[in-house]
Amino acid sequence: MGQGDTFENLRLELRRGSLTLAVLASLRAERHGYALRRALSELGTEIDEGALYPMLRRLESQGLLVSEWREEDRRNKRFYRLSPEGAETLARLVAEWRGINASLERIL
Repeated sequence: MGQGDTFENLRLELRRGSLTLAVLASLRAERHGYALRRALSELGTEIDEGALYPMLRRLESQGLLVSEWREEDRRNKRFYRLSPEGAETLARLVAEWRGINASLERIL
């Protein structure tokens, strides 16, 4: 495995947890998938559809999100938001993230 491959694998590993945290935090306000993806992108966090939609389904199956189909602009769209369990989990993850981040800042 080349050095570039190693870097890319580590980069993806680092991003995976960060993206989950970003998605959960962004769904404190209800959004459909495209609006969520756009909001994340505007804040500098890119996520492609091939990663976002499976993540949304996984988080919903874990009980962290709830969703419902509604019509908007004459199209049916699935709207997602944090469940009560998701809000509690997000708060715990944010505390964990802040602790890890503070520690890494001191190390780096």
